[in-house]
Amino acid sequence: MQADAFDIDGSTAVVTGSSSGIGQAIVERFAQQGVDVVVTSRELDNVEPVADAINGGDSEGRALPIACDIRDWEAIESLIEETSEVLGPIDIWINNAGASFVAPFEDISQNGWETIVDINLNGTYNCTQLVGEQMRSNDGGTIINISSVAARDGAPEMIHYAAAKSGMNNLTRTLAYEWAEYDIRINGIMPGLIATQGLQSQEGIGAEDIDRSSVNREIGLPDEIATVTQFLASPAASFMQGTTVVAEGIPRIPRTSRHE
Repeated sequence: MQADAFDIDGSTAVVTGSSSGIGQAIVERFAQQGVDVVVTSRELDNVEPVADAINGGDSEGRALPIACDIRDWEAIESLIEETSEVLGPIDIWINNAGASFVAPFEDISQNGWETIVDINLNGTYNCTQLVGEQMRSNDGGTIINISSVAARDGAPEMIHYAAAKSGMNNLTRTLAYEWAEYDIRINGIMPGLIATQGLQSQEGIGAEDIDRSSVNREIGLPDEIATVTQFLASPAASFMQGTTVVAEGIPRIPRTSRHE
């Protein structure tokens, strides 16, 4: 395989939920690789600093900040229209925006359940449905859904999140079958624990605490997920369709089993 099989330069990409964490790492990586990127989340004040840093640095790709709530159909339509006018047709769409909160099942209200499912699953549907219209008319594209190992393993006291991400995985696999005829590649990633601001606030563990050279670890870095995302977006992954890649470090095997 040629090294340029991993090149994604010259593309236009939208990454939802890209004001921080994994999403921010992806737009920064893509811009470094010569991709024009849309940095988006619900608040413009959160995405403008990320876009400004990219545009003020040495990245070859441009960054366009746009506020968008993925639960709002018209807001997504507006984002797609503005992106197309400023950067050109969308080649890559990353469904990364998500949300959750910790609570036992019996304490999750109907509103709480609907909110988490609406953001994590329905938001993915909304974005995919709308960008799919453009991709089908433009001879294809790539969609990558950022899921979670919670979709596979479950997540005590985050059952709403786990259920929504499980639905995302099934959407990835099923839609990949349906839309293959349009030359639209659809794959996903299930990250394990990642050293984001959320983990820092919950567990007191930051990126500076992670030794990237160590194999024996259960916490990854946002940039490591960005690497997997670049691979899935590139021609190197041309024979991957409907697959959700697990990136979790040490497999989640019970501790007692590891040493037997």
